[in-house]
Amino acid sequence: MKTNRVHYQKLQVNGLNVFYREAGPVDGPVVLLLHGYPTSSHMYRNLIPILAEKYHVFAPDLIGFGNSDAPHYKSFDYTFDNLTKYVQGFIDQLGLERFVVQVFDYGAPVGFRLAVANPTKITGIITQNGNAYVEGLSDGWNPIQKYWADPSEQNRNNLRVLSTAESTQWQYFTGVSDKSLIAPESYLLDQFFLDRSENEEIQLDLFKDYASNVALYPTFHQYFRDSQVPLLAVWGDKDPFFLPAGAEAFRKDLPDAIVKLYDTGHFALETHVDEIGEAILTFLDTLPR
Repeated sequence: MKTNRVHYQKLQVNGLNVFYREAGPVDGPVVLLLHGYPTSSHMYRNLIPILAEKYHVFAPDLIGFGNSDAPHYKSFDYTFDNLTKYVQGFIDQLGLERFVVQVFDYGAPVGFRLAVANPTKITGIITQNGNAYVEGLSDGWNPIQKYWADPSEQNRNNLRVLSTAESTQWQYFTGVSDKSLIAPESYLLDQFFLDRSENEEIQLDLFKDYASNVALYPTFHQYFRDSQVPLLAVWGDKDPFFLPAGAEAFRKDLPDAIVKLYDTGHFALETHVDEIGEAILTFLDTLPR
């Protein structure tokens, strides 16, 4: 029986190493945590022990992020379909038959793809600033949308600023009233991985492919309507990228969705992990085992 101590492991999926954090009772209900840009499973470091008292928690690093393998962008297709393929292989190899998926930022389009492909496996969805509606896209997406419309070298180069240390710290601090709550190792670790050789190109490829996620929004909405999957949205309402309207929009297709807004920014777990953790535990207690 594992305790709520965290175990750091790797699993080979389709020839690549996927790093993951695991904690909690092995016979407990499973919760899969999917991180976003530009972070890794490290973003869940404070939430995992809260959940692991009762739940069997898995938090992988996406390919190209954190401690998972990051093949060269010219030899690997950095698309959200391909990232999802490796998470699918991860859950298949671990034999995860029923689980709740928690998503954030990039983890949302990956998690929603998984849900569409595995509807009988998903017992619930928790989305923390993980968007699925155009209403949730702020003006901060305008330069990226310009790149979707015209994938020129100039428009690609214009997005390089998003991988700088200043931009990474800005993502953590924007919308946060008490910046002393932000652990510096969070954005410093993210930047360490962003600064790896050629990693910026990986991120630019994913910025370009994010258009595929917006194109899939109607498919995600149809899944929500058909499944009526239980959903909890916990949202930093000062997020510069994903607006609170994106959280409220889930109720269009899931009338029973629970939406909770918090006075903070994009990385809400950095400042409100206790409140969000409590909301998640309350939600999880209502789900079928």
